[in-house]
Amino acid sequence: MRDFRDAKAMAQTLREALSAKSVSLTHSESLELTAKVLGLRDWNALAARIASSNEPPVEKPAASAQETGSTPSGGNPSGQPARQKVAVDSVILDSYTGFYRLDDNAVFTVTREADHLLTHLPGQIHVPFHAQSPTEFFSEIVDAQITFVGDGRGPATSVSLHQGGVSYPMPRIDATVAREIASRTEERVKSQAPSPGTEAALRRLIDGIISGKPNYDEMSAMLAEATRQQLPHLQPGLAELRTVESVNFLGVGAQGEDVYSVRHENGASHWRIALDSKGAISTAWVTPGP
Repeated sequence: MRDFRDAKAMAQTLREALSAKSVSLTHSESLELTAKVLGLRDWNALAARIASSNEPPVEKPAASAQETGSTPSGGNPSGQPARQKVAVDSVILDSYTGFYRLDDNAVFTVTREADHLLTHLPGQIHVPFHAQSPTEFFSEIVDAQITFVGDGRGPATSVSLHQGGVSYPMPRIDATVAREIASRTEERVKSQAPSPGTEAALRRLIDGIISGKPNYDEMSAMLAEATRQQLPHLQPGLAELRTVESVNFLGVGAQGEDVYSVRHENGASHWRIALDSKGAISTAWVTPGP
């Protein structure tokens, strides 16, 4: 079922549907109306709810999105014994701050706040990470860890995000490149138009998962590895939905990914997908129902 986190895509769908009936709405009017449909006072209230309930700052592979939860101080969302925080010199922490490329559409930003780090992806909440060693950090609100790589004589050269048994290495980029990526993504979001090839790629991806034989050559290395690991959990659920009957574009997400509602023979699924500059699938998220 679509929920409040899809509000912008819902508002865009509403504008398009009404426009087809010669009813004109501005972007702001469609957002306000969507907020009221979802039971919120106005768009500001809905935006605040989205911010407080957003997903953790990772690229979800083709698997159900997990909700961000809270745990007691020093706790671990995975249910494992609490990790021990260690003190790390502020100079070392500052050497980790900066911008890291998650993919062609998203920048992983790291900043320092007092004795810990904050991470951020477009459209998602800032997530604190605390040191458990000079190079390893953990979160108390999502089950994720990050590890920095460097030569010890300057800023970190890369960071790896570890979540769900998968690691996502991200190279450091400078502020200019980060702004270029952000600008391209902002234009994608503003256009609310599907990227060429995403629907066809999505259809092939779903068919491949249902058959148990996805084409890993059509995926980025990171997504291919994540899909291999999660296929035993993904395949039964999608196979139960059976073949795809229709695919409906809903809009563009905060990280530039295309959002689709997929109608199957026995139900529906909700997808977010993006292709990299070589045309490979770099992002694929799935949640139940449209």
